[in-house]
Amino acid sequence: MPTDTMKKIVSLAKRRGFVFQSSEIYGGLKACYDYGPLGVELKRNVKNAWWRDVVTQRADVVGLDCSIIMHPDVWKTSGHLAGFSDPLVDCKNCKERFRADHAPRATAGAECIYREGGKSDGKKLKGVVGAQGYVCPVCGSGDLSDERQFNLMFRTNLGAVDYLQEISAQIGDLAALDGAARMAKLHEIVGKSAVYLRPETAQGMFVNFKNVLDSARMKPPFGIAQQGKSYRNEITTANLTFRTCEFEQMELEFFVEPGTDDEWFDYWQKTRRDWYVGLGITPEKLRLRAHEKKELAHYAKACSDVEYFFPFENAAGEGEWGELEGIANRTDYDLSKHAAATGKDLSYFETETKKRYTPYVIEPAAGADRATLAFLCDAYREEKVADKGNEDDFRTVLKFHPRLAPIKAAVFPLVKKDGMPEKAAEIVAALQDAGIAALYDHAGAVGRRYRRMDEVGTPFCLTVDGDTLEKGTITVRDRDTMRQEIIAVGEVVAYVGERIK
Repeated sequence: MPTDTMKKIVSLAKRRGFVFQSSEIYGGLKACYDYGPLGVELKRNVKNAWWRDVVTQRADVVGLDCSIIMHPDVWKTSGHLAGFSDPLVDCKNCKERFRADHAPRATAGAECIYREGGKSDGKKLKGVVGAQGYVCPVCGSGDLSDERQFNLMFRTNLGAVDYLQEISAQIGDLAALDGAARMAKLHEIVGKSAVYLRPETAQGMFVNFKNVLDSARMKPPFGIAQQGKSYRNEITTANLTFRTCEFEQMELEFFVEPGTDDEWFDYWQKTRRDWYVGLGITPEKLRLRAHEKKELAHYAKACSDVEYFFPFENAAGEGEWGELEGIANRTDYDLSKHAAATGKDLSYFETETKKRYTPYVIEPAAGADRATLAFLCDAYREEKVADKGNEDDFRTVLKFHPRLAPIKAAVFPLVKKDGMPEKAAEIVAALQDAGIAALYDHAGAVGRRYRRMDEVGTPFCLTVDGDTLEKGTITVRDRDTMRQEIIAVGEVVAYVGERIK
């Protein structure tokens, strides 16, 4: 793909109503985006496809919808309060803030050349790479602040007590303390009513393990699935919706008997990669990358990422691999930690074998926003459709899998008279009644309408003409092949519905 592909996708996303910058008329808010009329349908279709394939079509998985705000001790037990942080660094030259572990590596003491203020026309400066062994990822400067840990969780307060009033009342006493003691006292005051926006959906499923076990009469191997919002105060955000502060997850916690975990880990690795291929992702742009030991989370026995090769711009201009989903063997870490913290029994007793054990957990955790972005990027095509030697020979088309396409069918009257608009509207209503997202469009020439629908990924366009009124037939045009087929009007709903499946 050319290096400007991502720019074209971003432009199309705004122009056609897939993704908008949040609060754009106020200048926007970094790392926050709104899904437009087509984007919300695309993302909903991705989530629906995941829920159908992971939950409703399986007898061994049930769903939950847990509260975003949980008891703060949940996050203390899970380790998020103490360890969910990133090394934060500020560039003293361009003032960019970034994660140290994501910065370009360099040799300590080596010379680095960069522009003053990070501006392309800034004065050329020379510096030295510091002992940390990295430079600013934006301007290349080695003039950096010291690393400091930055907790990624969003903190808020629950209840009627305003901790600011208590701080104000104790301002004199606080001023008399040294820095460390003052910070400790402030943490104590704020902590009395502090709660957190969840950074992941997983913990809600762990703390409800016993409830689901009893109420749904499940037994290992079985899974609990959830879709929902999560929040992380990300330092580095880029590439449209790939990394944002507010995002939606599609997570499964699959509980298995210890000793069978390796088998189930292999099963879910293959199953989850195949899911993306089955919905149209180019297989060559997917890979399953196993984590090295040094990057494994402390609770994980093993972990692999399903990665997609996004057309992101970088120094090489070649795109880059980005994580879509992680599949982790979390062992019995989570259930054991919550059981120890609460005194509740989160083990499972197998009545047939009289065996009691704490289940291991295999966790396929996918991002709904990242998956949506990957499907959008992978569907993008620029195609030559004729040999007339002018720019009209090319079309932009989104080749979504029909299950994911925001609009499944568009119906056009050939002309705006002779009863054709009324017949087209009748067909749209029939499709919608069958649960198929359909659109009526009569603006412009039919060829232009085809191009509009190609650009938003509509698989089927149906044109009502004179034969529709006289013979009861309608012309169906396929998005991918652009071939046209004549079918009976009475077959439209079944025709489109079958091809979506």
